[in-house]
Amino acid sequence: MDISFSSLRRSLKGLLVLVPVLIGLVMASPAQAARWDAETLTVPVNPDGIDVTFSEQEINTGRKVFNTSCGTCHAGGITKTNHNVGLDPETLALATPPRDNVDALVDYMKDPTSYDGEYSISELHPSMRSSELYPAMRDLTDEDLRLMAGYILVSPKVQGTAWGGGKIYF
Repeated sequence: MDISFSSLRRSLKGLLVLVPVLIGLVMASPAQAARWDAETLTVPVNPDGIDVTFSEQEINTGRKVFNTSCGTCHAGGITKTNHNVGLDPETLALATPPRDNVDALVDYMKDPTSYDGEYSISELHPSMRSSELYPAMRDLTDEDLRLMAGYILVSPKVQGTAWGGGKIYF
């Protein structure tokens, strides 16, 4: 079996390209874990300054419930029916009442109101109040709603401006 010098050199070049990639993958693992520190997982419970720190498992559970219950219209924190009103922190804070805490988001998921808070939109927006119209909401518990709220509030800390569509205005 003869191996030519040129084929050996090509193999070595391929190995030299592959080794840094593998080292990068190994070195990237600790950096991924760093994004899930206590500060990232801590969000306001209510407007009175009380915070809660979710576990990574709770956020992952909230993500799964969110994706099956809300993800069709709110994938990535956008609102498909109105791109001006996303689930980003600034937009949530400017709603009436502000929806930038766990309790406010849970209240909204139970009985949603318009962005200005003037009227109920429960017949148009899936909610616990309209669960007979929206099957995805039927079996959700208060704990499911709390975990979804946690996921919504933690997501911009992890995904940055990608969550909520950034500053897209149509």
